[in-house]
Amino acid sequence: MSAPQIHPTAFVEAGATIAEDCVIGPFVTIGAEVTLAEGVHVKSHAVVTGWTEIGAKTVIFPFACVGEVPQDLKYRGERTRLIVGARCRIREGATLNTGTEGGGGVTRVGDDCLMMTGAHVGHDATVGNRVILANQAAIAGHCHIGDDVIIGGLSGVHQWVRVGHGAIIGAVTMVTNDVLPHGLVQGPRGELDGLNLVGLKRRGVERAEITALRAGYQMLAQGDGTFLDRARKLAEETDSIHVREMTDFILSATDRSFLTPK
Repeated sequence: MSAPQIHPTAFVEAGATIAEDCVIGPFVTIGAEVTLAEGVHVKSHAVVTGWTEIGAKTVIFPFACVGEVPQDLKYRGERTRLIVGARCRIREGATLNTGTEGGGGVTRVGDDCLMMTGAHVGHDATVGNRVILANQAAIAGHCHIGDDVIIGGLSGVHQWVRVGHGAIIGAVTMVTNDVLPHGLVQGPRGELDGLNLVGLKRRGVERAEITALRAGYQMLAQGDGTFLDRARKLAEETDSIHVREMTDFILSATDRSFLTPK
């Protein structure tokens, strides 16, 4: 381990905590309440401010703004946080805001995430591990994004929406309702168009589990009763961990409706 490398043109406020092996490039601004873990690299002209924690080996690229106050008219200057996990890549012009008192006070981003150019994570959002936000994708306040989610370029996720584990959202898509785990969403107004079969195979999910998911999805689409009735019946009948994950997601509390199978 070695001492942090801080470029002479960088501005690091008194009180910031900079771990060993960090690299802070030219014209970077680091706020007084920022904590950078081991091996963080903040490239030229980036801003890391607010009560913000950045996990080990995360890289923040030029002109990203991380930890600025929330874009919420109800915000009155309360002290809130942003926590970013390890090994993330926050690309040029991306913005990640702190939380609000009314939303729990913390915005969280997991490990190994990629926030591409111009991506946005709004206040009080929770983003899981290995999430990819493509160029100019935007996550509104209070959203919950599960692990292994991919959100396509120029897409937006409405406030309070949940996107389940392993789902994929196509480019130029507006998502206003909850997305099932492993769902495939596309179209301008965000329609559920099947399962993310490519993602399931890439993550090494067994064929029997994929077959069970496909059967469960069809039951949700075509069974008797309401969507919730079908989910309850499926939960009683399945022994698949992936189908159980889907039914648990549907039957848990939410502030939004669901994107339902065609």
